[in-house]
Amino acid sequence: MDRKNDPLFEPFQLGSIQLPNRVLMAPLTRSRATQPGDVPNDMNARYYRQRASAGLILSEATQISPQGKGYAFTPGIHSRAQIAGWKKVTDAVHEAGGRMHMQLWHVGRISHPDLQPNGEKPVAPSAIKPEGAKTFISADSGMVEIPEPRALETDEIPGIVEQYRQGALNAREAGFDGVEVHAANGYLLDQFIKSGSNKRTDAFGGSLENRLRLPLMVVEAVIDVWGKDRVGIRVGPTGSFNAMYDENPVETFGELARRLNDLGIAYIEVIEDSFQGNHANGRPEEVIEAIRAGFKGPYIANGAYSADEARQRISDGRCDLVTFGRPFIANPDLPERFRTAAPLNKWDDSTFYGGDEHGYTDYPALSAAEANA
Repeated sequence: MDRKNDPLFEPFQLGSIQLPNRVLMAPLTRSRATQPGDVPNDMNARYYRQRASAGLILSEATQISPQGKGYAFTPGIHSRAQIAGWKKVTDAVHEAGGRMHMQLWHVGRISHPDLQPNGEKPVAPSAIKPEGAKTFISADSGMVEIPEPRALETDEIPGIVEQYRQGALNAREAGFDGVEVHAANGYLLDQFIKSGSNKRTDAFGGSLENRLRLPLMVVEAVIDVWGKDRVGIRVGPTGSFNAMYDENPVETFGELARRLNDLGIAYIEVIEDSFQGNHANGRPEEVIEAIRAGFKGPYIANGAYSADEARQRISDGRCDLVTFGRPFIANPDLPERFRTAAPLNKWDDSTFYGGDEHGYTDYPALSAAEANA
């Protein structure tokens, strides 16, 4: 392919933000926040600054409240210290010429009483235990089984929406350029959307209209804070991670896409696999087509993409931009490596979650790798 006409490096207007390329950094949980307090730190700022050449950085999933926490050492955006910590990160990214959205996260049932305020049960749309799902509650806990959650009461739902609204306000104060609502991977909003995890009989469950109600209320609340041009959403229509399924993802996510289109948000990011990177049966083209038909704005694809597949999908009109996860962990200068067809560093998955600089800020950039060759 002629690199002068490389689709990955065509500029793109994403809502209110002009992106220099279409190589975006996916939201990646790394579990390296300072304790106590789940506070972003100087090491986190270095990590994100190193990756500022991404067209857009999507932050690791960030808990909007103490109730929204599901894993040890993940950062929050609900305390003054956390806001100040994230401000260090956004300042570093902006100084390096980058752009960054915060991903707003409530885990719902994917938590443990040891991580919840006052040792309470995690909350969910329905009291359904996510079979096989696990989390880690301390540095030495190992992976522990997730218990049955409690179903949220109807009168608690406005408080959930308020958590997202306040999280969006705090993200703005922390200097982000916009926000992404996390509605994938088996977390709270995904739990409400999908039929397998939502067995409610009130206005927030049962029919498709009801299952979409809370996610759409959340998006509207976040738009009230940021404006529609700086709000996106992440969905995982066929994701099975955290014991999830939906009986009719084409119908469910086609309708969600239409409703999001009506709200006019900046983009929709779609996880096009099971989250475990399984492409044995290819990408779920029927679901992708339903979302593309319903949502006329920018479509960001995610799911174990190579550079060449990303180029081809963009050229074919199957997506507009692509988020890359593990390649960005190991290659802080991933766009330049894609642009020049340079070799990629290999990632070390043993250092993905928790730890220090090793496997975090010590992956070499291309210039350093060449110097040491």
